[in-house]
Amino acid sequence: MKRETLYAYASRGLVRAAASGEGPRGRVYNREDVERLKARSQARAGHGPVAASALRWGEPVLETRIGSIGPEGPSYRGRPAVELAREGASFEDICSLLWGAPFRPEAELDGRRLGVPVQHLRALLRPGAEPFDGMLITAGVLAASEQHAEPSLEIARARAAALMRRLVASCGLVSGADAVSASLEAASTARALLAALGGSTTSARVAAMTEALVLAADHELNPSTFAARVAASAGASLPACTMAALAALSGPLHGAATARVEAFVAEVARPERGAAAVGERLARGESVPGFGHPVYPEGDPRGARLLEIAQRIGGRSRGVRILVSVVNAMELVARERPTLDVGLVALASALGLPRGGALAMFACGRVAGWIAHALEQRAAGFILRPRARYVGG
Repeated sequence: MKRETLYAYASRGLVRAAASGEGPRGRVYNREDVERLKARSQARAGHGPVAASALRWGEPVLETRIGSIGPEGPSYRGRPAVELAREGASFEDICSLLWGAPFRPEAELDGRRLGVPVQHLRALLRPGAEPFDGMLITAGVLAASEQHAEPSLEIARARAAALMRRLVASCGLVSGADAVSASLEAASTARALLAALGGSTTSARVAAMTEALVLAADHELNPSTFAARVAASAGASLPACTMAALAALSGPLHGAATARVEAFVAEVARPERGAAAVGERLARGESVPGFGHPVYPEGDPRGARLLEIAQRIGGRSRGVRILVSVVNAMELVARERPTLDVGLVALASALGLPRGGALAMFACGRVAGWIAHALEQRAAGFILRPRARYVGG
């Protein structure tokens, strides 16, 4: 790796650095970060031995007709997600596009019930639980209630919309039965999620939530989607596949990265401290959470779009103003642009959602992609079983 490349990676927060103690400008760099980035670069260039271990990060391992990623962001069956969001596509239309089936939750909702008594699910929540915890619990209980996978792909597709709406409604478990009921009765998925999270359901806010769900719907073979495909390849039911995906999403290096952005917003505390807080982080050789997505060297179009919406509908929100100041500082100092995580946290603040609202939006949107990939893997008919290379120890 060239020295200039190393410096560029460090300035973008992709390589951790620290003072070496050898002079005022001496620095040491994290070997693991350097080796990870080098391996990724060589794998993309087709280096055989490295490509063989490309499961470490980001290299395609499966063929799919569902979507792809390019500089313009993700595309869903050839249609750019940002373009679909700007054109006002409904989230239900996106689900139908990804699944190859109509979005019809009513037939399977059994009188608009969650499928499990709300009081039983609430009793399982930990103290201080967030909306995402409700999704985890509900998916697990629904998976446990189905001993076998759906008997056919047609039945799985028919049940997909009901599963989606139940998981969205489960975000209201932390608030109580009324929030769950209001969510299940809502006319659209975006309105249902706002109801579950206790947000206002004006037309402007429903439209903003719709765009967030559309932009989060799929992102190729990210860890949670790959987890869903592995489970599907083993014959698991759709609830079990979403349970596997939710478990992967819960990690701080994936969906729960939104929590790191939320924590940084709390650390900055005031909009006027944004530039100083960024400078302090970078001076310590630390990254600023929510910036420098490896897939988007020129910036994540999803994050930019959501930040734009957040400023439009809730620009006076303290959280939005803090993030705008941080984004401006990162652009000036590190030439890094915000990821989807920043956009989701900004929009959650603009919508006045509770803590964890950003992760709930991410997860509820991504359920669409998980189901699509689970259905595709079921249709493919082979099990995903990578081999390991024993290296001793």
